[in-house]
Amino acid sequence: MSILITGGAGFIGSHLIERLLDQSRDRLVCLDNFNDYYDPAIKRANIQGFAGNDRVTIVEESFGELPAMRRLFADHQVRRVVHLGAYAGVRPSVARPLLYVDNNIRGTLVLLETAREFPVERFLLISSSTVYGRGAAVPFREDQPLGVPMSPYGATKRAAELLGLTYVDLHAVPVVCLRPFSVYGPRLRPDLAMTIFTEAIATGRPLPLFGDGSVRRDFTHVDDINRGLIAALTADNVVGQTINLGHSEPVEIRHLIALLEDALKCKANIEHRPAVPEDMPVTFADLSKAERLLDYAPRVPLVEGVRQFVAWYRGGSRVNSHPGPA
Repeated sequence: MSILITGGAGFIGSHLIERLLDQSRDRLVCLDNFNDYYDPAIKRANIQGFAGNDRVTIVEESFGELPAMRRLFADHQVRRVVHLGAYAGVRPSVARPLLYVDNNIRGTLVLLETAREFPVERFLLISSSTVYGRGAAVPFREDQPLGVPMSPYGATKRAAELLGLTYVDLHAVPVVCLRPFSVYGPRLRPDLAMTIFTEAIATGRPLPLFGDGSVRRDFTHVDDINRGLIAALTADNVVGQTINLGHSEPVEIRHLIALLEDALKCKANIEHRPAVPEDMPVTFADLSKAERLLDYAPRVPLVEGVRQFVAWYRGGSRVNSHPGPA
């Protein structure tokens, strides 16, 4: 019996595996194809903390290959799935939409088909706050109408959700859709704003700011996200549900820059650039459903999380530390 974590060598996945090793006795399968969306060496460094653990099997394969997934589910007796693997990023999806459709929609369908053929106890489909799109009421509630996704990435994540919910009704695959909001923390991907801003401030290079900095994001620490994911693996009455995982305290990007300046003891050299149409003006999670179904509540304040992130960045460490209660 195993838990399969797709995208297990990535930012969230590697943290989740570490936490599951501490909090469960399950065997874990870390599935990742180590693609070059960003430097594969970063992902290989992410797994060093558990690569030699006899409870973890690392499989270098694509979740979009049906024969390979059939073999994996059979060989490892997969009983629960955390589907984190995807091509991520709003702006890159505008440039390469076909790649996102193939991986995020077709790849998810391959996993759902495999879970139908090899029944599982729980299938966590990790979506994104970008599914809310333009026109969604703020704060974002799961039972309110969605807007129009503002990027191919958001559209592919919404399509993946719909496929998952279809497989609940059609084939009784026990899917739960989780929508994380602006996840950050040690080992954050190099293409995300907090990493880009931190590197720019620390080195004195120009910091690219699109628009006037008034865009608001609901930054949520990776430890909080993973507490929610682990709760969803075993919670009752969540199959077929869509649940937000956020912090519910959106902050302006210019405020994030000020927090980074304070933690780094450096001033940002801001390079103003035009706003881009694919950027949502705000993300803001209503957490009522997560609180009710998962007993979820974020614990890591942004100020503390930013300081921890900067300390990790300066130390060049790949070892996670937890700033909030475990």
